[in-house]
Amino acid sequence: MARSLAERLRAHEQQKARLAEQEAKLKADERKARTRQLIQAGGLIDKAGLLELDPNTLYGALLSLRDRAGDPEQLRQWTALGGRAFAREARQALEGKEAIVLAFPASLGRDATTALRGIGFRFKRARRRHQHRARHLARAANSPDEGRRSS
Repeated sequence: MARSLAERLRAHEQQKARLAEQEAKLKADERKARTRQLIQAGGLIDKAGLLELDPNTLYGALLSLRDRAGDPEQLRQWTALGGRAFAREARQALEGKEAIVLAFPASLGRDATTALRGIGFRFKRARRRHQHRARHLARAANSPDEGRRSS
């Protein structure tokens, strides 16, 4: 049985609205991804110790970097250097720390999980437990940075 013109028009308008919603969501997702990428780039500039440079100097350095980024050998060298630096920093961050694991028989309330997150615990969904790495208290008491909160 044929649908009336009004029904077809209403279905068409609903489809247009759904497509408009999908398009808006895609644009918002793209904007969030770009914002994340820009924040990461800024973090890397800070991590490399370049944030203190004059903006003109930093921009000139980045333009020079862009000009050399076309060389595959240069990219390989930069990738290896960055990978080694990240691995070294990760090892240093974990040095002298031990795993702390908290498992509870039932789910915790939002306030408790927020408090645990606030002191550095992360919830591991697959194992249903909270984990954190921290300096051992006996070692921390003898360390030069005694009194500072471990992370």
